[in-house]
Amino acid sequence: MTVDSRRSSGLFSEDTAPTTPAPWISAHCDGGARGNPGPAGYGAVLTDASGHILAELSEFLGNRTNNFAEYSGLLGCLQWTLDNGYKALRVVSDSELMVKQIQGKYKVNSPDLRPLWQEARNRIAQLDRFEITHALRHKNKDADRLANEAMDRGTGRAPSKPATSSPTSGTRTSAPPLTSQTSPTSASPQKPAAPTMLRGFTRDGVVHLLGSTTLPDGIFVKVIPE
Repeated sequence: MTVDSRRSSGLFSEDTAPTTPAPWISAHCDGGARGNPGPAGYGAVLTDASGHILAELSEFLGNRTNNFAEYSGLLGCLQWTLDNGYKALRVVSDSELMVKQIQGKYKVNSPDLRPLWQEARNRIAQLDRFEITHALRHKNKDADRLANEAMDRGTGRAPSKPATSSPTSGTRTSAPPLTSQTSPTSASPQKPAAPTMLRGFTRDGVVHLLGSTTLPDGIFVKVIPE
């Protein structure tokens, strides 16, 4: 399903719609984390209406969650689109959660994702037209590859490659920072922190952590009986 921001999201009114629609460009984006949270990155491929590659984005994000990485990919695509003067963007992502939150079908309950969702809305509002759709991962292979390349570089599994700002070269580019409050990038990748062992007990099938420790929404845990 697609969402046209002028008609469905409430970001645009019919009175301010451009008389000559801006040409569409498309972006396939993906994000992931090895450990959730763990070493994270996103990748994206932006193309014009004829399918010509405008840019490839590949960014290491440090120690983050999968959902944070997915939103970072969307934000990177939006910022590249705005920086290069385009006004109509179609996004394809394999994150059903993010897509439906942007479409307004799911609420954004996570305090970690709320600022990213709001920043995405702010950037979408600067476009004339916007659509976002969900696709299965096998239809998002190039973006997935670029996201994994970013994670490999950040963890030292692959050599760092210089970024380029050329909008039409088809080579890897680095996206601008999200905001001063939400930017996940750093000047140099840091070694991810080792996983922390937490202790707790079960009651009526629910795990209760000891102490004041809390876990963010969407995190995966391993439970080992003692």
